[in-house]
Amino acid sequence: MFDDNSRYKNAEQYERQDHRGRKVKVVATPAPYSRTIVGYHLLKQGQRADQLAARYLNDAAGFWKISAVNDAMLPEALSEQPEIAIPNKQ
Repeated sequence: MFDDNSRYKNAEQYERQDHRGRKVKVVATPAPYSRTIVGYHLLKQGQRADQLAARYLNDAAGFWKISAVNDAMLPEALSEQPEIAIPNKQ
């Protein structure tokens, strides 16, 4: 159901009943992402997390990994930080 690079790939899935009585599939919150930080990027105006992920992780869809190691709920929050921690590729 999820891409191999998704943080939800190995997350537990189960069914629940919503308020209308329908069965819906739910994905459990994945375990916290923790990786070794290999360096820092000095953020320039206009740079986005997906661009940094493409450059450092060779995976633009890995923007969530950069957000996670920087304790940012949303990738847009990184635009306020002067330095962005970069995790290892694995």
